[in-house]
Amino acid sequence: MRPVRLVLPGALVSVALVTAAFAPGASAAPTRDNEPTRAASSTSESAIPSVGKPQRVVKDGMTQPVFSFAESIKETVFIETKVDSDNDGKSDRVAAYVHRPKETNEGLKVATIVEGSPYPGGMLDVPYHPVDVTTGQPTLAPWTPPADIEPSIHYEPIYYDNYFVPRGYAVVVANTLGTGESDGCPTAVGPNETAGMVAVIDWLAGRANAYGKDGKKIRALWSTGAVAMAGKSYDGTLPLAAAGTGVKGLKTVVSVSGLSSWYDYYRANGAVTSPDGFVGEDADLHAKFVLTRRHAEVCASAMRELERGMDRTSGDYNSFWDERNFLHGVPNFNVSVLMTAGLNDWNVKPQQFSQLWAALKANNIPRKLWLHQGAHDDPVDVRRQVWLDTVNKWFDYWLYGVQNGIMKQPKVDLETAPGTWTTQSDWPAAAPKKGTKSLTFAPSRAVEAKRGRAPTLWFDDAPARPAADLIQSPEEADPNRILYLTPPLPQSFRLSGTPRVSVKAAMKGKSPYLTALLVDYGIDDRVQKLAKTGATWCFAESLPDNPGCRTTKEYVTAATPFKIVSRGWIDVRNRSSLKKSEPIKPGTMYPLSWNLQPVDYVIKPNHRLGVVLLATDHDYTLRYPAGTKVGVEITASSVQLPIAAS
Repeated sequence: MRPVRLVLPGALVSVALVTAAFAPGASAAPTRDNEPTRAASSTSESAIPSVGKPQRVVKDGMTQPVFSFAESIKETVFIETKVDSDNDGKSDRVAAYVHRPKETNEGLKVATIVEGSPYPGGMLDVPYHPVDVTTGQPTLAPWTPPADIEPSIHYEPIYYDNYFVPRGYAVVVANTLGTGESDGCPTAVGPNETAGMVAVIDWLAGRANAYGKDGKKIRALWSTGAVAMAGKSYDGTLPLAAAGTGVKGLKTVVSVSGLSSWYDYYRANGAVTSPDGFVGEDADLHAKFVLTRRHAEVCASAMRELERGMDRTSGDYNSFWDERNFLHGVPNFNVSVLMTAGLNDWNVKPQQFSQLWAALKANNIPRKLWLHQGAHDDPVDVRRQVWLDTVNKWFDYWLYGVQNGIMKQPKVDLETAPGTWTTQSDWPAAAPKKGTKSLTFAPSRAVEAKRGRAPTLWFDDAPARPAADLIQSPEEADPNRILYLTPPLPQSFRLSGTPRVSVKAAMKGKSPYLTALLVDYGIDDRVQKLAKTGATWCFAESLPDNPGCRTTKEYVTAATPFKIVSRGWIDVRNRSSLKKSEPIKPGTMYPLSWNLQPVDYVIKPNHRLGVVLLATDHDYTLRYPAGTKVGVEITASSVQLPIAAS
């Protein structure tokens, strides 16, 4: 990336429209560990030979539903891990629910799709942590271990079993440690949970032991040893953690809205933040929500350790967060990665996919990316059969070696508007080939100019006011913000990548936070959510307790006068180091620079682009007492925007 900064005469804020020179990447050649076995061509209908009479059928590059879902085999196994996270002197065991074609008892060997999840055991009602800082330091919600839990399974199958068991796959749903019928303790994908997923893969490869409820050893004699992991959100994070160990047998992962770093989920540049809609949640609470195992009290010390490790007081990056930073494991990947994300997802924010995609590219990992206009949504609800066909071909290629051309397709599928898709060779999109442009942002209120001092604007923190309130009336003065605004833009332009804001600011008061918002001002019909329609779409065979149908969803749009395109936060105490806080001297000007969330967004003609500076972001950060004063030197402020060629 080559930033070019242009300072225009008389401009109070200059903007460099950044050229992002990302060359299209070639498909990575599979390594020995992840080389798919060569099998049927995509141009003909043929059978994949297996031991015994039953056979899989491939047509048009995809396995076909030739095995009976109604007659498929279900069994529960308890897989022995190499960890003892509940300290009972015995190795933890992972409860796994296996669903496979009945022909696997007749000699058919199949590959396996594993979905690890903490949710089959349900979720508990746990109080959120306070977000209003009233005692000088953030506090934790009181918690006691749940009592008398009788593990039960509430897992609602998504589509993997209905769709892929008839196509000649086994599907395994595995409870993470400390949840449902598994032993151990939940730790927000700590090393023990990762070890639990590795044990499942090892069992499928014949390297780990598993037992039935009767205590008898069970072997996966039907398994080819080739495994995929797939899932959404937490379930899409576990595959990344497991892949980072380099475990043999794991061939590919499908990560839908997965986390590449837990720090970036609950923290931002030292600031304690919340995922959208879950104000007051933190890493310990996620573990407490899913602590549904029997005798949960044995995990009390593990929960206290999570409370200490996450450090809700300072927000510093430490060893707790570092061992949950799955970017570290990317060089160990022996897998391919199919990943998806919502461009309007403020739960698992765009930084998660952006930094993972960059790491995969840097390590030449075979990969494909889908970006849609939804929020924390599953791509099957966005693009239905196109998604199922894609993941069908993906699994067939990487687990059965079906030569269907999936890796010759463009790496990126991008939804530019509801239902409108395009492809490109990489992400972010390439920058313009010639030159750069500049925009001038002017403040919406007069600048305080004193002789011998840089022009400075001051505002007061108002933690009770949400950002949606503070960005309104852009041309009017507001004492609780600074807003810089362009004139109406003569033409459209596309942002693709990560915006970055730089300011020189001073603070006087209790709040250490600064927030920057990038806002598109102009009436437009914008996506609000992906909502159920009431219609039903059937995509696979159904059982009485497991329908192969789901309610369809469609985008809901509405005409709105503005949209927050991106936002980002910083704790000024972490201005020099993410790992160590340092005091703020009241009234001292500090040069500060931080990233906003990555975007792929088109600003339309006659719209105006705004940069809004706040202290507290009511719905995302801790809220210190009102009244902190923030001063910003106007001529030392700038924003870098990732302009794309189209």
